[in-house]
Amino acid sequence: MRSRLLPLLIVLMAAMLLTLGFPLAISVAAAEQQRLVIDRIDDTARFAALAQSITDTSPDSEERRRTLQTDLELYASVYDIRAGVFFRDYRALAKAPGYWTLPAKGEGRTAFNEALLGRRSHDPPQIWPWCDGRVVVASPVVRDGDVVAVVVLDSPTGEMRSRILRTWLFIGLGEALALLVAVGAAVRLTGWVLLPVRTLDAATHDIAGGRMRSRVAASAGPPELRRLARSFNEMADNVEDVLEQQRAFVADASHQLRNPLAALLLRIELLALELPEDSEEIAAVRTEGKRLARVLDDLLDLALAEHAEADLQLIDIVPLAAERVASWRPMAEREGVHLTLDGAPAATAWADPVALSSALDAVVDNALKFTPAGEDVTVTVAAGARAATVVVADRGPGLTEAELERVGDRFWRSTRHQNVSGSGLGLSISRVLLAAGGGSIAYEHHEPHGLRVTVSVPRDLPGS
Repeated sequence: MRSRLLPLLIVLMAAMLLTLGFPLAISVAAAEQQRLVIDRIDDTARFAALAQSITDTSPDSEERRRTLQTDLELYASVYDIRAGVFFRDYRALAKAPGYWTLPAKGEGRTAFNEALLGRRSHDPPQIWPWCDGRVVVASPVVRDGDVVAVVVLDSPTGEMRSRILRTWLFIGLGEALALLVAVGAAVRLTGWVLLPVRTLDAATHDIAGGRMRSRVAASAGPPELRRLARSFNEMADNVEDVLEQQRAFVADASHQLRNPLAALLLRIELLALELPEDSEEIAAVRTEGKRLARVLDDLLDLALAEHAEADLQLIDIVPLAAERVASWRPMAEREGVHLTLDGAPAATAWADPVALSSALDAVVDNALKFTPAGEDVTVTVAAGARAATVVVADRGPGLTEAELERVGDRFWRSTRHQNVSGSGLGLSISRVLLAAGGGSIAYEHHEPHGLRVTVSVPRDLPGS
């Protein structure tokens, strides 16, 4: 969620900064050009005052013309600005540099024509830093109410464009700094807002994995999320209480039924003494009584497994698997099944040794039950990047796709295997024991026939 919320906040803040930055940059450029235009208008007014007194009939007009020419040349040499005074017929009264002439078109001619109408130049088009343009300003020379000449200044814009560019650079640096501050604030804000969400997610994952005592610290984040965290803790407490009551009921019921069942079996044995030894009814009653005793024992084991916490240790599961294979090999030889161990020489993982041993016993026991004589049961240990696995593959009849979806459910047994001893709880107990330590058990086909059971335990400590 943070990876989606944080870019959204950054994009919104960047858009806001750009929305403020662009008008500011345009305003700065316009202000710089306006200052240049006002300065040039003041200069044209001064030159227009000098040219106003120059007439063709005045005896000292030539002297004043030379003075004007000298001022224009000095002005052009100092500021590198083309300056000139032109009559209405475009003849030059005075100009500097000498080679410069009034352009026949463009901004210079437009400004000249506006000045002939008695108006000073309006603001010329904006010159941007990447444009190599010039600013032309013209003012009329008025004598006796008539425009007799026009002062034209054609200014370069390099310095103005440099100032605009430097100002833009400062604006850009300021916006970049503001964006960095905004990103830091967004990171802190999203972290503060999403901290309870991450804590809730972790606690939910722990509870889904069987660690029912996981809770959320409702001490950070917005008030709404803190209230949600408290509600989550209350819900988890209620769920744990319900499950605890269920486990206690199963354990108590299993324990309390053992005594009357034992008494019942004893009375059956006493009754059998009064009947023929080969009585089929007595044999059937004995078988069902023993089966019921196994079911009660498995129910008690299941209740204890769901209640117990895993004692996780970093162990090498290869010796543990070898020990379990060795303990089951006599039974395999009695059944005529070849039980072998293969795979990696070492595979360290975090597991509860007792829980893993019980799970391997249940899986190997099932494999030996359903594998015909002369076939193989192979136990393979492998060390992956995230988990270490023990794969038990048999050559029995296997399971159908529908049966694979139900294998491991409590009390479930295939209709094809009802005559095989068992309560249908062994794999369920194994799954519970493994899940308490972050492990899992999975089932798949073993071609061309048989079942492949994979027991996985994590290589990293769960919750670290």
